[in-house]
Amino acid sequence: MLALGLTGSAAMGKSTVAGMFAEAGVPVFDADRTVHRLYRGTAAPIVENAFPGTTKDGAVDRDALRDRVLGNEAAMVELEALIHPLVAAERDAFLESTRAAGRRLVILDIPLLFEVGAERDVHAVIVVTTTPDIQMERMLGREGMTPEQAETMLARQLPDAEKRGRAHFVIDTSGAFAATRHQVADVLRAVAGMAAG
Repeated sequence: MLALGLTGSAAMGKSTVAGMFAEAGVPVFDADRTVHRLYRGTAAPIVENAFPGTTKDGAVDRDALRDRVLGNEAAMVELEALIHPLVAAERDAFLESTRAAGRRLVILDIPLLFEVGAERDVHAVIVVTTTPDIQMERMLGREGMTPEQAETMLARQLPDAEKRGRAHFVIDTSGAFAATRHQVADVLRAVAGMAAG
């Protein structure tokens, strides 16, 4: 089974691209969605224990947690040490089930793919990119996001140029949806032979 890693810096359009792969029939593991689900269940008491006051009604209050850890490197490292193993276990279960189902191609949508060394776990990497202006416009369009928070988030990620330099495929979301969809189809054609092998 061929596993493609899908990544990109914040607000590059990665979720849109992941959705296009899913629409094409490719199983997608979404690390962000997995974290959100964990925050509503298994991870909530773990996070509350490490960062008291960051849960509400049995779930992690993501705004409160963001306020606690963003810009605090030690706290961010501690949070990631708690959450990343839980996400990895979910990813492994996804891979096991898709392999058992006879799937030949899967997408692992992991925002911090390079930052956590997960590129070692995939056969090829797709990086989603856009222009800096579009990226910042998208980030600031998110509820509660300030320019300072956006800059802090971006500072923790590898620069876009470096990610593109390490990619096997690059998908640019600066244009129309149709152009992005065409690039997704190009990737699927390119890996068809690899997935069949």
